[in-house]
Amino acid sequence: QSRCGRGQKGGSKEPADHGLGRSRGGWGSKLHLVTDGGGLPLAVRVTAGQCHESTQLEATMNAVRIKSAVTGRWRRRPRRLAGDKGYSYRHLRQWLHRRKITPVIPQRSNQVGRAGGCRQFDREAYRGRNVVERCVGWLKECRRIGTRFEKLAVNFLAMLHLAMIQRYLRRLLSDTP
Repeated sequence: QSRCGRGQKGGSKEPADHGLGRSRGGWGSKLHLVTDGGGLPLAVRVTAGQCHESTQLEATMNAVRIKSAVTGRWRRRPRRLAGDKGYSYRHLRQWLHRRKITPVIPQRSNQVGRAGGCRQFDREAYRGRNVVERCVGWLKECRRIGTRFEKLAVNFLAMLHLAMIQRYLRRLLSDTP
């Protein structure tokens, strides 16, 4: 039960911390986002500010479902996944390899890798990671998300989903590709 005496009624998946916690920027929430190569958001999760990105990669990636235009079948995995150094962990790289996803993740400075201490990765593909940062920036331009008016994490996540739908509609109804 929560501090106010109410439990999780109605199947609500509300975390006890409401997705709020301490981080470098102060008191807030952290968005874990997966986008396609064009910057369209595919899946999002909200956690407390102190939650590390690497703990949410598997759950966020498992939330992605893309229907193939050619076969009509649903698929969950991309060919490559670009992430920053916060995702440079052996268990995450192994998880990606088991799913036949090529990680495009630079090594942290305190890691020893192959080829003379530096794991090789595709620098050109890594430059495409900025589409995720631009998508987060676009989402935070939405005033309700940037300031987080909602107290409950489930309501904040619903606002994120509405912003994602708005992004899809703008892309769909735009004259330019």
